[in-house]
Amino acid sequence: MNHAAFPRWRRAVIAARRRFAAGDRERGANPVELAVMMPLILVLLFGSIQVAAVFLARSTALNAAQSGVNAQRVQQAGDGAGVARATQFLKNAGGWLVGWDTPGPACVITAADTEVTCTVTGRSLSVVPGVDFAVQQTAHGTVERVTQP
Repeated sequence: MNHAAFPRWRRAVIAARRRFAAGDRERGANPVELAVMMPLILVLLFGSIQVAAVFLARSTALNAAQSGVNAQRVQQAGDGAGVARATQFLKNAGGWLVGWDTPGPACVITAADTEVTCTVTGRSLSVVPGVDFAVQQTAHGTVERVTQP
């Protein structure tokens, strides 16, 4: 063994021991920090998913209302064409909008038969138990008619 290299090796071992000994004071701190932060992380995660569910419910309701308006505004459309189309859309759209069938979609034509308005109401899907939001979307359009040149 080379005696000239021994002191450098010995100094490196002593320095490493000191570094590891100093780190022992914080040993196990990471699991504690994670345990403290995990509820906040979970609240943010489920909160963001709930916000996305609300936006999907709003989008579903608006698309159903627009679909109802498009069906009802056709010239000589039947009285329930808009409601039937909106109902069909909501049945095929999935469960993002819940409770839409209780009042059901509503389409109203003005007295002069020139404009139609469809409204869809419901509640957003609840990701967080006990938390859901009311959703109401309305679409509006003019009824097609033949005009004289």
